[in-house]
Amino acid sequence: MFGFGIGEMLVILVIVLIIFGAGRLPELGEGLGRGIRNFRKATSEPDSIDVTPPNPANPADPSSPGEPGDASDGRSTPES
Repeated sequence: MFGFGIGEMLVILVIVLIIFGAGRLPELGEGLGRGIRNFRKATSEPDSIDVTPPNPANPADPSSPGEPGDASDGRSTPES
C-alpha cells in the first residue's frame, strides 16, 4: 500500500540519525514503545469510571424524610 522497501527505510533511518543523533535513539524507541503499550492497554481494558446515576430512594413518596435541617413544610427559618 505505501511501498516502503529496504531502501526507503534506510533513508528514513539515516534522516532520523542525523536529526536526533545516535545517543537519543534508544530514548525515542523506549518512549514510542511505552506510548503504544499504554494506548493498547487503554483501548482494551473496560472503563473504570461508572457514569450511571444512582437510583433515587423513591422521590415521589411523601413519607420519606427530607435532608437534615431541611424544612419539609416549606417554612423558612429567620436568619439572624
